[in-house]
Amino acid sequence: MDTRTIYESWLNEPTLDETTRAELRAISADAPEIEERFYRELEFGTAGLRGILGAGTNRMNVYVVRRATQGLSNVLLSCKGAKERGVCIAYDSRLFSPEFAKETACVLAANGIKTYLFSSLRSVPQLSFAVQHLGCMAGVVITASHNPSKYNGYKVYWAYGGQAAPEQASAIFDEIQRVPMFSPSVADYNAAVASGMITLVGKEEDEAYYAATEQLLLDPDLVRRKGGDLPIVYTPLHGAGAVPVKELLTRVGLTNVISVPEQSVPDGHFPTVTAPNPEDPNAFRLAIALAEEKGARVCLATDPDADRLGVAVKTKSDEWVTLTGNQIGCILLEHILSSMSRQKRLPDNGVVIKSIVSTRLADAICAAYGVSLENVMTGFRFIGEKVDEYQTSGEKTFLFGFEESFGFLAGGLARDKDAVSSAMLAAEACISYAERGMTLSDALDEIYATYGFYSESVKSYTLEGKEGMEKIAGAMAKLRATPPKTFARTKVVIAEDYIARRCERSDGTVCEMALPKSDTLRWLLADESWIVIRPSGTEPKLKLYIGARAKTKEQLTETLSALMQDVDGLLKGYLG
Repeated sequence: MDTRTIYESWLNEPTLDETTRAELRAISADAPEIEERFYRELEFGTAGLRGILGAGTNRMNVYVVRRATQGLSNVLLSCKGAKERGVCIAYDSRLFSPEFAKETACVLAANGIKTYLFSSLRSVPQLSFAVQHLGCMAGVVITASHNPSKYNGYKVYWAYGGQAAPEQASAIFDEIQRVPMFSPSVADYNAAVASGMITLVGKEEDEAYYAATEQLLLDPDLVRRKGGDLPIVYTPLHGAGAVPVKELLTRVGLTNVISVPEQSVPDGHFPTVTAPNPEDPNAFRLAIALAEEKGARVCLATDPDADRLGVAVKTKSDEWVTLTGNQIGCILLEHILSSMSRQKRLPDNGVVIKSIVSTRLADAICAAYGVSLENVMTGFRFIGEKVDEYQTSGEKTFLFGFEESFGFLAGGLARDKDAVSSAMLAAEACISYAERGMTLSDALDEIYATYGFYSESVKSYTLEGKEGMEKIAGAMAKLRATPPKTFARTKVVIAEDYIARRCERSDGTVCEMALPKSDTLRWLLADESWIVIRPSGTEPKLKLYIGARAKTKEQLTETLSALMQDVDGLLKGYLG
């Protein structure tokens, strides 16, 4: 059917609520808007659904959520014991998150599947932990992570506590395709609660998560003794981190944590920021102003579902800098490995896991401590799967995992990014370095002095709508058709195509790659620089990653600048 026909079928649907009908009537003369809303259905992948709120098949709304849940239900009903084990559901502070979570629970209940629904907003790591703690077959989080306020999403987790794997996501998507949009049955919420099909949860799961997470501290005695001396400013950016981060930090002895009042109340409009993204230095504006007032030298920030952690620190020259995800990851990594080494409890089979687009500085740190490092594809799901694999087999002891996109996990209690426990470890690192008269900025300088100068740069090319997606696909096709042999006059020594799972060296030799298929290209250059280009899995973006190593900061800056200028020009030409 063409988009106008699909639009008319929605408009004339007898079960459509009147608010949605009025929204559709308002665009009746806007052909481009109808095309954008109905030219496709939101794709269900390993990150579930994510899209702009509104009426239409290419939007996040109650009908799309119900249909997705029916598809999930169909898959679960084919799994032995799934009805009894059930599904745990959490949601963040975004617009319509509570409503979507309740609708998800009611569709599952209508299918006879036991449901555990958090009674108020919770973070992603708490959901991941709860899925395991309750013994559920699956979990759902209603969130669009750090996207602007017009977005929401639907993220599925599996029994191990991590995101659904490709085979599970594919099975769910296939089932969704078989479900007519307005056909899912929806149980009465109050009746489902009264019958026990929907159980409201919260306090017991919170307590279990806090008790387990406290054990990740490397030096709890130091934190107890010094935790009140160091002022730390924290902002949840109007999201789900407000309660768990403050609660956990207080429990372990970090009693001088100052919350940003304007951003501590959950609000899906995110009124104080352009986007609730701790990767964005602008998100720290209010936190830094409060830190200046209170005499703090570090600010922590989490995104709405509290799976990403950002850090801003004051340098010796009294300037505020926001750390990159790679820098935070390496500070936490050095803190964990050095502390365990001093305490003589670094395991012989310890392993650190990072994505292929994250800094190679982590490789140098791990090598210094005799810890193995593994690279996985972009997406924290791959780290979560490895954590589960090693904890199940006992082959290796997972110590730490991270992605450059501000996702960190220590210990493996959750199977996804955990900004709550990472905030605790970052605060502990602040105290540990303060004992040596250092800030986290000084710690980073010490790391570079020890291991060498590494730096990375990321750029996103956002192209909205159908035309944008076609341009992104076209750019990737052109890069494959005419693969570059040099970047910024530096020779490519290895070219990797993760769709073909093919690695080609500059001498012409070709080898197969072990990592999974992915629409990703990577080039390793003669001077140890590297480039990765891939479409985002959750947003209408093409993403460019560049990394380099040099003997001096000046050389590093020159190398990164030259590479960025060269690749940026190439991509702009391809994208039009």
